[in-house]
Amino acid sequence: MGVFDINAALPQCCDIYAGGTWQPPLSGQYADTFNPGSGTVLASVADAGKPDVDIVVAKARAGFAEWRDVVPLERARILKEIAALLRRHGDELALIDAANCGNPYTEMRGDAAIAAAQMEFFAGLVTEMKGDTIPMGPDRVNMTIREPLGVVARILAFNHPFMFCGGKMAAPLAAGNSVIIKPPVQAPLSALRLAELIDGLLPDGAFSVLPGGTEAGAALAEHKGVDKVTLIGSVTAGKAVMRSASDTLKPVLLELGGKNALIAYPDSNPEKIADAIVAGMNFGWCGQSCGSTSRAFLHADLHDAVVELLPGKIARYKPGIPTDPDTTMGSLVSRQHFERVMDYIESAKAEGARIVTGGHAITEGALAAGCFIAPTIFADVRPAMRIAREEIFGPVLAVRRWSDEVDMLKEVNGLEVGLTCAIWSRDLATAHRAANRVEAGFVWINEVGKHFLGAPFGGVKQSGIGREEGIGELLSFTNEKNIHINLSGQ
Repeated sequence: MGVFDINAALPQCCDIYAGGTWQPPLSGQYADTFNPGSGTVLASVADAGKPDVDIVVAKARAGFAEWRDVVPLERARILKEIAALLRRHGDELALIDAANCGNPYTEMRGDAAIAAAQMEFFAGLVTEMKGDTIPMGPDRVNMTIREPLGVVARILAFNHPFMFCGGKMAAPLAAGNSVIIKPPVQAPLSALRLAELIDGLLPDGAFSVLPGGTEAGAALAEHKGVDKVTLIGSVTAGKAVMRSASDTLKPVLLELGGKNALIAYPDSNPEKIADAIVAGMNFGWCGQSCGSTSRAFLHADLHDAVVELLPGKIARYKPGIPTDPDTTMGSLVSRQHFERVMDYIESAKAEGARIVTGGHAITEGALAAGCFIAPTIFADVRPAMRIAREEIFGPVLAVRRWSDEVDMLKEVNGLEVGLTCAIWSRDLATAHRAANRVEAGFVWINEVGKHFLGAPFGGVKQSGIGREEGIGELLSFTNEKNIHINLSGQ
């Protein structure tokens, strides 16, 4: 298959995958899914509703009854087989995501590799779901064991569709749960293709794909047959999921938005800071990343030098056709989101921010029909501006000048979200002090943007609940049960 042969890569079936079979939505409703780089329709996908959720959950419960009894090392073997399959089909899955969500094909190849690595990682941890023994004396044994929860629903975001699908199914499956994936409305195709690829490797019902919108997501969150619900998405969506889950008191795992800071101290190297600012914004996928460091706090001693370097550093990010392997920056995921980001850009101009680079849509040539915005950096940003306070989820960076550390940290921590933070200083004592004071769940020092398998990722405040990407994620999909044995007889 050639890199540009998107039609050969797309899933053959776009219905609901449950119980090891494909089924149409009971309503008969389908919704078009688009290529945001061209504005063309890629496929028509099932739009599941609440009645479909009831059927899928019932099949998932039947799948759980079988999957939970598969011994851990056999579960691990199957997950490693799935990981190998993901690696073999990585280019195909990357192409689907590039066409469906607008991120560059080259970046999406990395996403497919990360999904496979997460599957391998959690497969290797199946024997670490260990309990404890508690001393009770010579004639009693007290111990804890870990058991799977049951049915886990994972509601995914559009910015890394396949990485989230292939990677986030790993921990709950490794723990012995069945998993229902609700792919993003904007980009469901790679999850459906995954269902085709792994069909038959898991017990029927252990893995389901339920395409649909808000109705399907709410029905999953509130369903009494779902034992845990997780979401990668906005703060607003996270609150809605948590409300829906509250009636059944089911646990939630929420990885939500951020308005993340990059802090540069005066002893930093301006060249390295400029590189870090551009890298931390994830311009390759148009800044559509909850972890993007979209607020850069530059000390007054280096502010001007860094800002002067930014246009040159950002030049390598040029919007292009997402499926082209030479493209370094893709499109926004949808026309609606494109309009939202452009509104933020116009508000920044109106409020007096200074454009360093970008600040406009791409409306000519081969990209005219797509959702393309030039990488954009604003300086002279004030704290009250919308671009300084609200998550844009687009290729827009706000630069702030600071001179007083106390005031700067107060502003960094002044928002209701706290996901990531990047701190740059040659003085590790200074950097470590700042790391202790910033209100964020994941902090880089003299680094930016990277995740590390085994290192827990998650936010504080309204950036979410729980941690992923480490053993804590695996254990969060288990219940701890205590067993007490009296050995002295009846």
